[in-house]
Amino acid sequence: MGRAEARRARERGARTARKAGKPRGIRRFFTWKKVLGTFLGLCLLAMGAFYVVYLMVPVPKANAEAELQSNVYKYRDGSILARTGERNREIIGLEKIPRDVQYTFVAAENKSFFKDHGVDLKGTARGLLNTVTGQGKQGGSTITQQYVKNYYLNQDQTVTRKLKELVISLKVDEEKGKEEILAGYINTSYYGRGAYGIQAAAQAYYRVDAERLTLAQGAYLAALLQAPNQYDWAIATDKGKAMAKERWAYALNNMVEEGWLEDSVRDAQKFPEPKPPQAAPGMEGQVGYLVEAANAELESQGIGDEEIKAGGWTITLNIDKKRQQAMEKAVEGQLEAKLDRKANKKHATVQAGATSVHPESGEVLALYGGVGATEHWLSNATRRDYQPASTFKPVVLASALENEARTQDELPIGLETIYDGESKRPVEGSDIAFAPENINDKDHGPITVQEATNNSVNSVYAQMIVDVGPAETKKTALDMGMRDGAGWPPQPAMSLGTMNASTWDMAGVYATLDNHGKKVTPTIVKSAEHEVREASLKKPSSEQAISRGTADTVTSALQGVVKEGSGVAAAGDYQAAGKTGTSENNKSAWYVGYTPKLVTAVALFGEKSDGTGQVTLTDTINEGRANGGAIPAAIWKAYTTGALGGDADATFDLEVKEPVQSRPSPTASQSSAPAPSPTPSETAEESPDPEPTTSSSPPPATSSAPPTTSAPPPATSSSPGPTTSSSSSPPATGGPGEPGEPGLPGLNPRP
Repeated sequence: MGRAEARRARERGARTARKAGKPRGIRRFFTWKKVLGTFLGLCLLAMGAFYVVYLMVPVPKANAEAELQSNVYKYRDGSILARTGERNREIIGLEKIPRDVQYTFVAAENKSFFKDHGVDLKGTARGLLNTVTGQGKQGGSTITQQYVKNYYLNQDQTVTRKLKELVISLKVDEEKGKEEILAGYINTSYYGRGAYGIQAAAQAYYRVDAERLTLAQGAYLAALLQAPNQYDWAIATDKGKAMAKERWAYALNNMVEEGWLEDSVRDAQKFPEPKPPQAAPGMEGQVGYLVEAANAELESQGIGDEEIKAGGWTITLNIDKKRQQAMEKAVEGQLEAKLDRKANKKHATVQAGATSVHPESGEVLALYGGVGATEHWLSNATRRDYQPASTFKPVVLASALENEARTQDELPIGLETIYDGESKRPVEGSDIAFAPENINDKDHGPITVQEATNNSVNSVYAQMIVDVGPAETKKTALDMGMRDGAGWPPQPAMSLGTMNASTWDMAGVYATLDNHGKKVTPTIVKSAEHEVREASLKKPSSEQAISRGTADTVTSALQGVVKEGSGVAAAGDYQAAGKTGTSENNKSAWYVGYTPKLVTAVALFGEKSDGTGQVTLTDTINEGRANGGAIPAAIWKAYTTGALGGDADATFDLEVKEPVQSRPSPTASQSSAPAPSPTPSETAEESPDPEPTTSSSPPPATSSAPPTTSAPPPATSSSPGPTTSSSSSPPATGGPGEPGEPGLPGLNPRP
């Protein structure tokens, strides 16, 4: 046979093979039969491997309480502040838990619990995939799996632990009844507030034993298990509260769907707000507040509440032991010694809070949270449900300087800019009418920004925020460290501090001023160490929030408040700047001040004795109003005097912006110049409470009062810019300011 004939024969054979369906090349190795056979073989192999694992992995002994470690909290010098970590838990039988409460947990976590075999293969597969790919915690675990994790294993997010959880869950479901598993799950789960198990949770949230829980209360506790800290009503954000309610309703609706609850009973349920938290034993005095603040900060750093509660941490705080003692001594001497909380109901409504920070690092050096964490668990240092009032005015001034804002007469705003200080003067240039009343309804006439700051003149700052723009002012506030919270509308009334803030927040804002405009974020945790886990704490950003010229000019203005304004009670043998504030209806009184080396915010809050609402401070610690320039300033001075030590001689290094204009000489047309400030004895008296003018109607057309009056700026000031000041004193102003800031209650916040 020749070559040509042989080639033709091969080609015919190939064609015949193709027609017969025989694969060529690599396809002969991947027929559908081989693929199916390989798949089935792998499945059998996996099943065999799992069976081997099933035989090899026993149900281990339960975790022993004795093996749990405590957490150690230390002062910055290494001395012990507190030890925590013993589990707050009491195991109770399922028979002591109401039947409908039992069902809330099943409805919230695992509707198929009574029918499944202890595992959720889809959820476990998803969890394994998340673990392998580093995407976080698993979802979809059954009640049995969660019980196994809590009771036999640990919280590690590893493939090995998840495989063990799967195997042990199958065995536990075979060996134990559903009721025993459910009881174990309810008793081992963590509910927040340091409570492990339903009995501790019932006491922590509702002050009752578990057997007395209502259906609605049980549904809330069941909802908590998804996110204990986020859903805790006492500390939850508005979003967290909404999510807690949704989870609560989800549990009840599932009970109806499964036939465990009648529609009529479901419809009758109302969300049961839990009681305020109480500290665990050993958290008395300020210790509980310090520990709670540290834990909250660690959580913001990614160290979860469960990880902290598991124990084994050594947490060192920035708290300076001597300064902390000085803070407690100052509050005791200037406030608590003057109160009789047990015998006087009005005295019992007074709450004090304070935060002291380093002006460069933001380290929280001292903190005062209240009379004691076991008596009043909510920390007055970090709570954000009261208005900062006129302590916000320096932010308005900072925004005016930073944005190079101009008055309605197109004049640059600076410390010597002159405004009309008439009380109840309607603002101009705003779509929202606003005409706030000054302290004691006093008309100041033409007044400089420096004098208006010294005496906290509401009408001037109401007009200034319109000149700057409320939205621009809010942006400056957020840049300096204030928090938006649930949102506060940018409008003229904002000039009087109508948003919510804590002493922690305001200490950070004023520290930013003290730090020449570089943002300062208060931090209480110095380090957190664990024997098996390395915790790397992120440092807060310290970007330039406002320019140095702006910050230093505001500091210069606030020195005037201490030297001859409403903050004279805070003056001492040190350079200081500060601002007083008294909020709407005298519900809070503030003094926030700083020296070159220390920033401290002090506030008094009027709170109902049961903690359910706000009340006025008027006629509580003395007859009349509680002013920011009185007790808060006295506490600030007493603390600062004891805390500064060798830093008392430090001086401000300021680069202030040049004054942009001089005050005009008095003329016959300026007969409304400010009257001499009253003496301390005069300001101590309260005048009748007038009704402040805050009409929503447009300002009267007959109002002829201009927003500002001024002489042309000197030629040398036409291009204002920062210059080095040889003196830290503020520009010269008029007569002494009003000590004590005795404003009157009304619809608007007082300075």
